[in-house]
Amino acid sequence: MDYIGFIAAFLTTISFAPQAIKTIRTKSTESLSLGMYLIFTIGVACWLAYGIHLGDAPIIFANSITLLLTGTILALKIKHG
Repeated sequence: MDYIGFIAAFLTTISFAPQAIKTIRTKSTESLSLGMYLIFTIGVACWLAYGIHLGDAPIIFANSITLLLTGTILALKIKHG
């Protein structure tokens, strides 16, 4: 089951890469919701803390990368929004 967890973690995490790349390249954040990215990033940070508490590698892996991607998008939204 850990393999399924890693596959799910990879797919849901990598889904944020296109948005992060586009936002970094264009510096355009007008169409992005600040509220959504703020709430989602806080939620991801909570999932990461939970994964660390459990020692669950798929949760830690996925949420570490997702936090980096969504945190970048959030920071750019705040900076350029």
